[in-house]
Amino acid sequence: MAFRSHYFNLCCFFAMIILFGSCSAQLSSYYYAKTCPKALYIIKTAVLGAVAKESRMGASLLRLHFHDCFVNGCDASVLLDDDDASNFTGEKSAAPNANSLRGFEVIDSIKSKLEAACPGVVSCADILAVAARDSVATLGGPTWTVELGRRDSTTASFSNANTDLASPLMNLDELISVFSKKGFTEKEMVALSGSHTTGKARCLLFRNRIYNETNIDSEFAKSIQSNCPSSGGGDNLSPLDDGSPVIFDNSYFKNLVNNKGLLHSDQALFNGGSMDSQVATYSENPITFYVDFANAMVKMGNLSVLTGTDGEIRTNCRKVN
Repeated sequence: MAFRSHYFNLCCFFAMIILFGSCSAQLSSYYYAKTCPKALYIIKTAVLGAVAKESRMGASLLRLHFHDCFVNGCDASVLLDDDDASNFTGEKSAAPNANSLRGFEVIDSIKSKLEAACPGVVSCADILAVAARDSVATLGGPTWTVELGRRDSTTASFSNANTDLASPLMNLDELISVFSKKGFTEKEMVALSGSHTTGKARCLLFRNRIYNETNIDSEFAKSIQSNCPSSGGGDNLSPLDDGSPVIFDNSYFKNLVNNKGLLHSDQALFNGGSMDSQVATYSENPITFYVDFANAMVKMGNLSVLTGTDGEIRTNCRKVN
């Protein structure tokens, strides 16, 4: 029996090589159990401290994970700095990210602590995935099991960062297309959009909506206009969820039902279209939203990950080794 089992395993091994060219390690929630047992504790403690210092940081860390995964997969490419010496342009300066993404210093700090505890073990891509989960949980939202073992890319794509990310100006069909290209259903798109229940946006991204669009509550529009003039003040911030600006809950969907979505792309989810019923469901059932959001985040965290010998484990998240 032992021989037969061993023979079977060898057959599987060679079959994997024939099919895939190599035997890559798979993601596992226990990936660092032996190599860096305090990894999750170190990340969680740092996230708790960062969010306690600035509540908005939770949304910023969550957004980093989104913008990483939607551009060539969850490989920490979004963290790479431009390098004039090597003529390398990363994703940070792409239109959806420039003067917008934040939280890089928090990731740097986490990476430094992990390198001190277990050098060269924990990837920056895994840090982003865990920090996103811990941020949501810290803000009162759901939690989920993060599969670990991602490796870091050795390059980035400025062009893909400009084309693969959703825009706050998109209509429903455009949003569906962007998410569908990454393998998400329309329901999962709505669930993931619920991340806008926390965080802030700049005036320049919603000015046209609050002054010119008609599918917006008039009193809500006026209240936002006080901090977003018709000209100037483009960097002034307003909460994406006026009902509960910080807490991760289903208030975002309640806002949409009442025509109080801040961004054009937010209100596009509830505007007489095919997603109205899903938005209404989440507005009435927070647990349903939590479950669907958590499941969609697990799926997003598995997008085109690098494992095995692909990529590397960066010692500095901002540059390749």
